Amino acid sequence: MPFLGVGPSGSFPSIANSKKRFRFMFKCRDQDFFPTTFAVSSALRACARIEYRIGGVLVHAQVHKYGHCSCVYVQTAIVDLYSKLTAQLVFDEMLVKNVVSWNSILSGYLKSGSLVEAQRVSDKIPRKDVISWNSMVLGYARVGNMDQTWSLFQQIPETNMASSTSMISGYVDCGDIESARSIFDAMSQRNNVSWITMIAWYSKCGDVESARKLFDQMNDKDLLLFNAMTACYAQNSQPKETIELFNLMLERNVNVQPDGLTLASVISSCSQLGDFKFGSLVESYMNKFGIELDDHMATALVDLYAKCGSIKAYELFRGLRKRDLIAYSAMIFGCGINGKAVDAIKLFEEMLNSHNIPNLVTYTGLLTAYNHTGLIEEGYQCYNSMKDHGLVPSADHCGPCPCSLMLGFGGLCFWLAGYITMLSSLK
Repeated sequence: MPFLGVGPSGSFPSIANSKKRFRFMFKCRDQDFFPTTFAVSSALRACARIEYRIGGVLVHAQVHKYGHCSCVYVQTAIVDLYSKLTAQLVFDEMLVKNVVSWNSILSGYLKSGSLVEAQRVSDKIPRKDVISWNSMVLGYARVGNMDQTWSLFQQIPETNMASSTSMISGYVDCGDIESARSIFDAMSQRNNVSWITMIAWYSKCGDVESARKLFDQMNDKDLLLFNAMTACYAQNSQPKETIELFNLMLERNVNVQPDGLTLASVISSCSQLGDFKFGSLVESYMNKFGIELDDHMATALVDLYAKCGSIKAYELFRGLRKRDLIAYSAMIFGCGINGKAVDAIKLFEEMLNSHNIPNLVTYTGLLTAYNHTGLIEEGYQCYNSMKDHGLVPSADHCGPCPCSLMLGFGGLCFWLAGYITMLSSLK
């Protein structure tokens, strides 16, 4: 029996009309097509979209018939179908509907991602309140439709912090920082979300100065705001400023105590500075105040201790619940710069066996390790293998390490010629 949703039946998901989707599935079934989990879940979503209860029940029966009950995507589509149909049924049977009941059904559609149905409900609300407006503004902002979001925002009789914050988040997600800042500046009152959203965006753009100006304007700074600013400094290679801000938090001592996120940024900054002593003090602070060492903070400590050549890096690394690319790269880089080539190579092989794909940082550490031991051929093969992972060498990989590998041991001119040709192709 052919499979519906595979091969020639691939046109199924392109049928826009939901009723046609439903009819198409049963037509194909009558022609001895075996419906796949994708076809069934698509049909269920189509029935939910148009509130086709009978159709949904019929498709649900096919789920049992063809043994798709254990598929999580099908199960999710079934839950989505009945949650929508049941809620809509109860709502339709209400004799008197107030704005709260309208907002409830509106919220249900928005949470399930059914923006078209949400707009249909919104259009029917006799008298929208601020929650009705804000819900739709947030809904369109989340999908990046800022033209419609702005149109709705202008229609709101009285905007508030929630609606303005939704606008800011939407513009920031779309990369329109000027419009986001315009909304932010026009707000008579601002909540923490609006401040943090703006600071996070400036951080992402590398505009640390603008982020700090906003931070300084905020009178009642809480932990979330401090975390946003410390992360901004750490992510933009300003480690000294991160530590200064951390010290400021400790000096203020006004209901603002560092948490795990704060300390992760501080440890990362210590790693950038190679400040083993201060990093150890931070770890002692964590132990003193009972701050749990999660994988995120542990990886930051691994990076610090590995770069400083401390044995504690191995202990923390082996204790990680999940060793991801960042943790492996930190260890390999640390081993590389400390001349522990054998360890770096073993870690690299272990990383590949655990299905972690190396990045540029990984290769920088590995090439440094090969350079320390004079493993010329292995280092050259390592350099060439970068392209196998879709990586293009950066300035760090075209610097002293590969040159030392090729020139420092034996004067291998033919390798140098190939290396120069490779560099020329990168220009």
